[in-house]
Amino acid sequence: MLSHEDIDELISQAEQILARKLYPDNDVFIDVMNGLTGDAIVVFQRPPLAKKSLYSKDIVGQKAKRKNEAAVYRTFETSLNTVGLLARSQEDVMVRQRVYPIRNQKKNIGVVIVEDSVDEKMKHFLVAQNGIEQNRSHPISITSKEFVTDNIDEGILIFNATGYLVQMNRAAESYYHGFGYLDDILGMHYDNLSLDMSTFEQLNYLRSRNGGAGSMEKEIKFGNLYFEMKYIFDEVEGTVIVIIHEVTEVRKKEAEISDKAVVIKEIHHRVKNNLQSVVSILSIQARRCSTDEAKKVLTESVYRIMAIARTHELLSEQLEDDISLKAVLDSVIENMHRCYEDLYHITIEATIDEELILSSDVVVTIALVVNELIQNCYDHAFNGRKQGQINVDVSQKEGYVYISIEDNGVGYPKDDIKQNNLGLQIVTSYVREKLRGKLDVQSDSKGTKTAFYFKK
Repeated sequence: MLSHEDIDELISQAEQILARKLYPDNDVFIDVMNGLTGDAIVVFQRPPLAKKSLYSKDIVGQKAKRKNEAAVYRTFETSLNTVGLLARSQEDVMVRQRVYPIRNQKKNIGVVIVEDSVDEKMKHFLVAQNGIEQNRSHPISITSKEFVTDNIDEGILIFNATGYLVQMNRAAESYYHGFGYLDDILGMHYDNLSLDMSTFEQLNYLRSRNGGAGSMEKEIKFGNLYFEMKYIFDEVEGTVIVIIHEVTEVRKKEAEISDKAVVIKEIHHRVKNNLQSVVSILSIQARRCSTDEAKKVLTESVYRIMAIARTHELLSEQLEDDISLKAVLDSVIENMHRCYEDLYHITIEATIDEELILSSDVVVTIALVVNELIQNCYDHAFNGRKQGQINVDVSQKEGYVYISIEDNGVGYPKDDIKQNNLGLQIVTSYVREKLRGKLDVQSDSKGTKTAFYFKK
């Protein structure tokens, strides 16, 4: 979006072109970039002062297409001058363009385009051609046919010591054709082909600053495309080899993954909030219940939902789907201790492997199982006891996870376990079916230990 200051600067540039009669023999234009569509739009046009225009009508307001005017888009994207590139005008006339950036507050806000007839040979183009002929008579040893191959996807450009392109492969030619270059780029100067803001002079300066290093690498963005660039310097011949590798699809996939991760985090956050709302409703309902049995059922449901909500809360704070089991179980234990705060004589000790990271589905399952077992200890293990101890132990060994919940309560005969106990059904089915693990329960007058293990 152009600011008022940007528009004032563009108007100033147009007024200077008119007042100072700049480029009297050329058609001159000013283009700006449409930030929404990414198209260059003509906003100023001045025909030649001393000769006939290459255009039969006013083209202000029309688009400059990338496939037709590579120089315009290159200068927009690199802020570098682009001189002598072939272009196709809005009236389907072949012209040569010189394009110069218009900058304001360190940003590119537009370009000045000076157009010549294709028949008029420009000085820089002749110099380039002479450079090619000179180098063809003095072959460069490292740029043999075996080195520059047409059978690889990377584009290869080889510039001589003065910065002119002397050799390239088909991939490089295809890249630049896609950028909208209509000329044969062989013989063009590096400054007309650079895809970032670097010039050949700057490239040589960076080479000297790198202590004579034989190569350097960087990643650039050109339009909507991403490229990994590698520059190889031959100190003997003075040549520069540029290898272009497109990574646009990789970066798009990374962006998609990042976007999806943000959406997933938001989903987990909303699920957590919704579960907390359910907890609040059930808690209110439990307080209004007239029977202890109904209140107990609702309260147990609250504990289970809180265990699930904590997992979603942690997932909403990270990008990965894997999660720390300790973080979730610590929260489950804290919730249990708070919910049974009137049973202050019962303490919980937990030893949980901090490095144990599991998928969110597995963590939710374990959280529910541990929640049921701890709740069972609070409800039944210490009847008639003045104090009690619950130990939670979680470890991993040789690809297996071992979890045990142990109390020093009154114990119970296994035959007395009610088969319609929902908590026991959750523990048994979740361990066997969801975790595909083994469950073992040992109980006597000294307490109860429930242990289970499963493969990671």
